[in-house]
Amino acid sequence: MLVGYGDDSVAELAGAHVAVERVSTLAAKALEDSRIGISPLEKSTRYVRFDRPGPDGRYLYHRGPEVAHPAYEPACDALFQAYSRLIDPLTQSIRERFPIEDGESDRAWKAATRAKALDMLRGLLPAGTLTNLGLFGNGRAFEYLITKLAANELPESRRLAADLHRELNLVIPSFVKRAVDERYGAPAADRIARARSETAPMAQRLGHKGAGPSVTLLEHDPDAERKVVAAALFPHSDAGWKDQDGDPAPVLETILGDRTSRRQRPPRALEHAQYNFEIVANFAAYRDLHRHRMLTQDRQLLGTALGYDVPAGLAELGMEGEFRSAIDAAASAHRQLEADSGPALAQYVVPLAFRLRWYFRVNLREIYHLCELRTTPQGHPDYRWVAQEMFRLVAEVHPRLTRYAKFVDMGQGDELERRRSERRIDEKLNALDSNQRVQS
Repeated sequence: MLVGYGDDSVAELAGAHVAVERVSTLAAKALEDSRIGISPLEKSTRYVRFDRPGPDGRYLYHRGPEVAHPAYEPACDALFQAYSRLIDPLTQSIRERFPIEDGESDRAWKAATRAKALDMLRGLLPAGTLTNLGLFGNGRAFEYLITKLAANELPESRRLAADLHRELNLVIPSFVKRAVDERYGAPAADRIARARSETAPMAQRLGHKGAGPSVTLLEHDPDAERKVVAAALFPHSDAGWKDQDGDPAPVLETILGDRTSRRQRPPRALEHAQYNFEIVANFAAYRDLHRHRMLTQDRQLLGTALGYDVPAGLAELGMEGEFRSAIDAAASAHRQLEADSGPALAQYVVPLAFRLRWYFRVNLREIYHLCELRTTPQGHPDYRWVAQEMFRLVAEVHPRLTRYAKFVDMGQGDELERRRSERRIDEKLNALDSNQRVQS
């Protein structure tokens, strides 16, 4: 088949599962930047403690010759030590504040309170923290991913390109053979790297300091409502696009008014309404929102200039001082690494609590999906706030288009975010157990 057809799309007919272990959070973002053809799943900071040492007794963060700076390991160790020291007393304090309720299982209560503690402390983890991912993708997508990784500014990502290519060569060799070859892959990677290095000096660097998290609607289409209506009517008409001039109210009610859950997706007509956002939020929240791929996004380098967020509630528990001390020490190390090794490598020592600036260019259909999903009461408050602000801004400019996003939750959310979800897990486990008893 490969001989008979030269189309690149043939490579989409075969796929592979890949386990990527012990890579930094930064490298994980490079892996997850792919939008089409690859589905990633990453280890969660909400459900897994990250202070378990490796086989050598050291904390699990990226080490390599490129980060062999005297300030790097002491700063990362201090972050992990603070994280480790605070987990147990914070978990105990949360359990005292949220005692087990009637009808709540011990398993569900402990899981919900542990998740709350891990959520509050995830900002201490440096961007060099090692994580694991599972990937499933087709050959074409993996080929391009390898090429992009080979052009990445981080040596770790470039090594990852070689590792991925070696492993995929064992199962789908024909589909990844061009990823790094001298005819196609290597020149493509060189071009990507060259464009980055030549564009960077042209960019403005104003040295602005952080003023807190923000969501800004940079651009929207004033004619979006007419375009959505035209797109909804077009396939049912025998007239051209410019002649689709229906009354918006009944059309929108017909295509959106009967939604009974967020899983009932709006039609593609909503993709004709476009919005451009600039967002400043902590890197931990970005990692959650970065997973949305039906949009265009890009980020600036992670640094310390935009400031960091301290979880609400740490101060009253007497734990804010230790949190800030570790974060501030990491910021000092970042300044040293940035001066000596450059801003890209200096990212490794930056804790997830520090803010990042990025943009989303997103259509209204994805606004429905993202905001209805990310504002659920059990979501982390940091990304809930971003999603709520995005929706509020879109609703201000297009109230009629957003009125049917009925499952966006603009409330405060649950204080113990995972409590309801863990109870639902108990219900499923009990139902499964009952079914097994009946069958036996």
